[in-house]
Amino acid sequence: MAGLIRIIIQRLLLGLVTLLVVSVIIFTAVNMLPGDFAEAILGQGATPEAVAGIREELGLNKHPVIRYFEWLAGVLRGDFGTSMSQALFQSYTGTSTSSGLGTVAEQIAPRFGNTIFLATVTATVAVPLAITLGILTALYRNSVFDRAMNITTLTSISSPEFFLAYIVMLFLATLNPLFPPVSSIYADMSFAERLEKTVLPALTLTLVITAHMMRMTRAAIINLLASPYIEMARLKGLSPMRVIVKHALPNALAPIINVVALNLAYLITGVVVVEVVFVYPGIGQLFVDSVINRDIPVVQACCLIFAAAYILLNLLADILSIISNPRLRHPK
Repeated sequence: MAGLIRIIIQRLLLGLVTLLVVSVIIFTAVNMLPGDFAEAILGQGATPEAVAGIREELGLNKHPVIRYFEWLAGVLRGDFGTSMSQALFQSYTGTSTSSGLGTVAEQIAPRFGNTIFLATVTATVAVPLAITLGILTALYRNSVFDRAMNITTLTSISSPEFFLAYIVMLFLATLNPLFPPVSSIYADMSFAERLEKTVLPALTLTLVITAHMMRMTRAAIINLLASPYIEMARLKGLSPMRVIVKHALPNALAPIINVVALNLAYLITGVVVVEVVFVYPGIGQLFVDSVINRDIPVVQACCLIFAAAYILLNLLADILSIISNPRLRHPK
């Protein structure tokens, strides 16, 4: 148990160091984006004095190293800063925000909640479906069912998300108007209405991630079917399904957990395209709008949340893999 706790602590520390390095990369990359916020706000007819005044007011004239550490210190306090657009609006109108978290956090919180809702709906359907299909295709490998599923999943994997989104929208919203094509979500919606608006983007994401998880589950189980203990179980007269579920699946949990965690991370970090297509008010849509507006604090906060979610889910998968497979605790 002590060894397991030590490994978990090591993984967590490694994740924190990785997130710190990623924060440097995010800050550097975002500040290297072409264009200038002040010029974008003032337009092409902006005078150098007006541009300099806005840059001074927003702190854009400070050295990048100073701005990075100020931003990092704010993040550690839970303060992502104030949106540049909102700060400029407050300056012109003389208003101010009273929230301790800042305007960026106020903008991100409801959007992130919408993205989590979409990811939860998708994962609730996709994960059990993918594992079940993976077990069945391994059980009936090389059959017509297995070949049909392989063709279907390869088609799904090979198709871009926006293409699948438009296909789903064509058949379920245009030709057969069963669901609304635009996912307009707002705060006071009932659960049933929110779920109805989320069906099409959730279905698109389900088609994408189910294929990956199903193929990994199938491959992990088939790799174990030639093991001696599997042959022994067969010689005892156990049914093929019992052999797979009771003997092969528990030893295939490590790679399955990893691929499930990667796809769950994708549901948070890779939903940008799907949210834009369906105009879903999630963090991906906010990220795209902020990039267009050159709103640096919001872009940095979105990128950091994406990175933190990806790193956290990978750490969770790593820890669960170690717990599920004692051999990983003793690599020698």
